[in-house]
Amino acid sequence: MNTSLEVEYWVVDGDGDLVAPDTLLDVSDQVDPEFVEPMLEIKTTPCGSMAELREELLGRIERVVDAARDQDKRLVPLATPLYASPDEIPYRDKESTDLQRRIVGPAFDDARVCAGTHIHFEQSNVVDQLNALTALDPAFALVNSSAHYRGERILECARPYLYRRSCYETCPEQGQLRPYVDSVAEWDRRLEDAYDGFRERALERGVDPDAFDDEFDPYEAAWNPVRLRRAMPTVEWRSPDAALPSQVLRLADEVRSIVGRADAHGTVVDGSGRPTESDAIIDSNAPSDEPLRLPAFDTVESIADGAIRDGLENRAVRRYLRGLGFTPSAYDPLADRVTDSQLPKRRAKRVRLRAADRLEADLERRRVRA
Repeated sequence: MNTSLEVEYWVVDGDGDLVAPDTLLDVSDQVDPEFVEPMLEIKTTPCGSMAELREELLGRIERVVDAARDQDKRLVPLATPLYASPDEIPYRDKESTDLQRRIVGPAFDDARVCAGTHIHFEQSNVVDQLNALTALDPAFALVNSSAHYRGERILECARPYLYRRSCYETCPEQGQLRPYVDSVAEWDRRLEDAYDGFRERALERGVDPDAFDDEFDPYEAAWNPVRLRRAMPTVEWRSPDAALPSQVLRLADEVRSIVGRADAHGTVVDGSGRPTESDAIIDSNAPSDEPLRLPAFDTVESIADGAIRDGLENRAVRRYLRGLGFTPSAYDPLADRVTDSQLPKRRAKRVRLRAADRLEADLERRRVRA
């Protein structure tokens, strides 16, 4: 199953201040600007093996890190910048972003402090891929890299809260986790309904209908944790934070294995009604040629809520993730290293630089092994 990665990183100068990437965007065609100035995205091409994906991702990040060092800049693998005033994260001049701000409202500003990781899987048995990735959503806790927003510790996993529950609170169909589906046709109907509601909201806020239609279609007017991308074509998993490359690759490897099993043998949803700790979860020890058993969607939502609130400190979250086949102790979330309830700007800049140090050390370990 061809797999590709997109990782978003903040760009800072030698003092830890957020800055625009400028010519770092010229390092490769696989380095793109993001919708806010002090962020960039590094992408891989579709890769047929994890070895190929690992080599390509690490090589691309190394090139950008080396180019950044020549400009006294650093890459920061954190889900939020920890502390930032609005003028430190200006939007790029982009019509679709301007329209989203008008349609969603002031809460859209919370999206601009969010940096994440996107994993794309080649489409095959699409319904099973979509449903497996939906069940895997709480695995974002494994690579949680920030608990802070505007200098305050808000929840253990700040990014999924800010993106889903704050930014898209009034437009849940556009940004929150959606239930399982029985068919691609059902997924398409859901997207069409969400698109129609989003368009209606836009027109109520004075957006020109032609301008809306020029920028959005049903597949590109949804930013949920799991997406079906027609243009690529892939199934995209957008749940994880920005994180260290080694942690991203570990997660991608394990998620790819689970999705591969779902693709090969199908899925079946177990459990119903009020979620409890004893509800069915994926049984990683079941025979590999049997369908992948998924928990009831209510259970997925309940565990995701616990992950946002407590991260890996939550016993039910750890149990759920072990049931998925993960080993939570093998991960080292960067957010766990910063326990301050308050982060003044000066300390936030130091934490950013330490995170940049860890990113570069992560890459150096790869150089040594090579």
